Amino acid sequence: MDNALNRLLASANQVILGKQPQIRLAVCCLLAKGHLLIEDIPGVGKTTLAHTLARLFGLEYQRIQFTSDILPADIIGTSVFDVRNQVFTFHSGPIFKQMILADEINRATPKAQSALLEAMEERQVTVEGQTYPLPQPFFVIATQNPSHQIGTFPLPESQLDRFLMRIELGYPSYQAERELLIGKPRYSLIENLAVELPPQQLAMLQDDIARVHAAPALLDYLQAIITFSRQSGDYPCGLSPRAGLALLTAAKAWAFMDQRHAVLPEDVQAVLPAVAGHRLRPGSGDSAAIVAPILDQVPIH
Repeated sequence: MDNALNRLLASANQVILGKQPQIRLAVCCLLAKGHLLIEDIPGVGKTTLAHTLARLFGLEYQRIQFTSDILPADIIGTSVFDVRNQVFTFHSGPIFKQMILADEINRATPKAQSALLEAMEERQVTVEGQTYPLPQPFFVIATQNPSHQIGTFPLPESQLDRFLMRIELGYPSYQAERELLIGKPRYSLIENLAVELPPQQLAMLQDDIARVHAAPALLDYLQAIITFSRQSGDYPCGLSPRAGLALLTAAKAWAFMDQRHAVLPEDVQAVLPAVAGHRLRPGSGDSAAIVAPILDQVPIH
């Protein structure tokens, strides 16, 4: 299984050039059963990364383009009256796939964004009093343009909190961009990718990650981080209990990717910017700067 995970990372790095740390975080997020928010300017590979991950994990993939006029029914589906049988029949929307790419999610209105809240938290949707389970596994990867760009609506805190991680890709390095310029189109490479971790194996890995050990001293350190975020005065709002659970789960997945069966403080520190940045300062994109006071002032127990 470790070989399959290494092959998956290597294949992703061949498509998305020069972004090994971001790819590792994205894979860590999916292993931890989390949803991923990718925030950056257009054209740096956000959509390509999502499609690449869906291919490598062998997941049913659906891209939903979020626009200012999209409605919740366009995402979830709607009930249509069957004249012949005199009953309403539910016609499922595009959200009923294992991996959803919510492309440019912040170009949709808050009403449309709210269609994802129940799906992301409870892996189900409710339409006219009837609840429909979503496929398993179920992941949302959302791309978001910077809030200063024209035609964007800020994501509410309740929506942001449902994303386990937020990452930024940034511009490629000089050498990576040269390879992009002289190489094949990225989407032609995606078509040739083999499935490295199908859903059944992914579920097994997720069960193994849940068994990664977190010692009492490690939990002391994690709780110290949470307490600092609430009491230091550096942040408008501290980390919630859900954020604390997300941080622990992501740290376990990070340790597992390093083939360890116990979490170290370094694992928590590695995932902290991606897990906490968008929760502590919504709308600010520099996650490393956001969590810098925590890393500087909270001692390791």
